[in-house]
Amino acid sequence: MNKVKLGNQGLIIPNIGLGCMGMTGFGDADMYGKTDEQEAIATIHRSLEMGGNFLDTADLYGPFANERLIAKAIEGNRDNYILATKFGWEIDDNEQVTWKINGQKDYVKKSVERSLKNLKTDYIDLYYMHRLDKNVPVEETVGAMSDLVKEGKIGYIGLSEVSSETVKKAHAVHPITAVQSEYSLFERTVEEKGVIKTLNELEIGFVAYSPLGRGFLSGQIRSIDDLPENDFRRGIPRFQEAHFHKNIELVEAIENLAQEKGITSSQLALAWIISKGIVPIPGTKRRKYLEQNIEAGNIVLSDNELAKLESIVPLGTDTGAPYDEFSMGLLDY
Repeated sequence: MNKVKLGNQGLIIPNIGLGCMGMTGFGDADMYGKTDEQEAIATIHRSLEMGGNFLDTADLYGPFANERLIAKAIEGNRDNYILATKFGWEIDDNEQVTWKINGQKDYVKKSVERSLKNLKTDYIDLYYMHRLDKNVPVEETVGAMSDLVKEGKIGYIGLSEVSSETVKKAHAVHPITAVQSEYSLFERTVEEKGVIKTLNELEIGFVAYSPLGRGFLSGQIRSIDDLPENDFRRGIPRFQEAHFHKNIELVEAIENLAQEKGITSSQLALAWIISKGIVPIPGTKRRKYLEQNIEAGNIVLSDNELAKLESIVPLGTDTGAPYDEFSMGLLDY
């Protein structure tokens, strides 16, 4: 796989990572359909075989179940993987999510110790603040994360779903290596808001989660009935009547362009992101789709192909919000 620098602090990763969230359920619901631990672990192993050693998780996923799954998968081989995890959604001592964001110094320290234990490791390569605690100065939260770097518990600091202003404040406390936000042909808010421009100016890497538009760009969704009954996507605007059919039309146009090039719509969507110097972390729990995704890292798009793609889904296209109203309110834009 092609390798890239993530930020300017020395972290080198493959140009496409593996989002692990969907490999475990969340409470009583599955994030993206039923889970299969054996296949998930096999997918992580196959990723490494192909050079894909950048794994993305969070304490929220499960909660904790995802980190524990990764610990099983990488046992005895930890140093060959680059692990990224996150903290910020408050989880109490009974492993229940309170649905509050906690960026206080003591909680940062508590969270990293739990993640180290769950991942069965003594260091985390990239540690993200999952969401900004709007009641705590970001300087305080990042200051606590900086202490973890000095203690050798984490290697690099990341932020997630933050504004340019927050990035600048945080970066002044400790160099930020990466920002992770949702980004795809269907979701370009960080571009519209100038966040990507700020990251480029400060030489901070950008990691794109949900690079396939929460599955839309895979071309596998043609009806809301294609989603399991307990799939969380049924509750977000992008999949509601007001946007669903319009989005399907966009996907069909993207599929036509992909067919002309002899690749899948997923691969085209991922190659578009990579062409921008951004690292996508498509989530999958099956080896078949993992292999297709990794192959996208070697696809080169011509200027003409990029222009055609941009003309199908121009910047500013409204494909529907990616979260419900509560979760949208927690984004720092």
